Amino acid sequence: MLDITVRRVANVILMAREMDRAEGELRAFIDRLSEEEQISLVALMWIGRGSFDADELEEAKATAATEATTPTADYLLGTPHLSDHLENGLDALGLSASDDEDDLMGHR
Repeated sequence: MLDITVRRVANVILMAREMDRAEGELRAFIDRLSEEEQISLVALMWIGRGSFDADELEEAKATAATEATTPTADYLLGTPHLSDHLENGLDALGLSASDDEDDLMGHR
């Protein structure tokens, strides 16, 4: 189970799409997440890029917790296609951020 809400993941996805304008905001948002939320975010990104399968979520989280060597925001902001990987990770887990993204963008 993810230790971060889909809505928070949607926030990261939206800011990652606008990295040129929102890098500082995204970095601050990630830094404010709890350690468990940051671990889940990294694990979700790994699942989305194919490093782990969806049924390996707990293993991905354990790996993220034990192998963290750089601040999470630095690691994630340095990951190409971050928003795509997060969306793919949610899809693999049977979740979707599209409703939350629409809501955050004010399209509802």
